[in-house]
Amino acid sequence: EVQLVESGGGLVQAGGSLRLSCVVSGFTVDDYAIGWFRQAPGKEREGVSCLHSSDSTTYYADSVKGRFTVSSDNAKNTVYLQMNRLKPEDTAVYYCAADPLGCIPSPGMEFWGKGTLVTVSS
Repeated sequence: EVQLVESGGGLVQAGGSLRLSCVVSGFTVDDYAIGWFRQAPGKEREGVSCLHSSDSTTYYADSVKGRFTVSSDNAKNTVYLQMNRLKPEDTAVYYCAADPLGCIPSPGMEFWGKGTLVTVSS
């Protein structure tokens, strides 16, 4: 059974950092593209970052380039999203998602976690 479980969300002041984790089971992070998405209240879900280890592809939304970094730990079957210099507009529920075909815009990814809430105070 494929499962993705996010953790690491919380409340942080603007300018601070958080690291989100996405622990996956049922497949290896090497074989699937793992994407991070977020949904703010009243807004559509948007892609934040994506990592496809098999072809070394990474993707970042323009709004997070230079601040967020996606990485993986194959031994732990975990993908991370390091978020630095956080802004109030980064406040959202963050989801990780996986797809064997590659990085696909929401809602195209096949498997989804339940999300973790990130709140950035001003």
